[in-house]
Amino acid sequence: MNTMQENIEERKAVLLTIKTEIIQRLHIQKNESQIDDDTALFGNGLKLDSVDATEILVLLDKIFGIQVSESDDPSYMRSINNLASFVLKNRTQH
Repeated sequence: MNTMQENIEERKAVLLTIKTEIIQRLHIQKNESQIDDDTALFGNGLKLDSVDATEILVLLDKIFGIQVSESDDPSYMRSINNLASFVLKNRTQH
């Protein structure tokens, strides 16, 4: 059973991985510490577009083993935090 501290550490690791992958894959001109966990992925946040959204789906599959289905609530794409929650909920247990 995970302790709260383990859960916090796991979430931090997922957040960092998401930020690192988004920066590298989407050529964002920022570093991880410049992106707040609540930064919006689209709109005024990171200003991503539909092509970037597709790349995020690839990231979820390749890095976390998550296959997104059309039945998934799309709100997981709102922010870095939403994406991390989605990953923690759906990640394949290795």
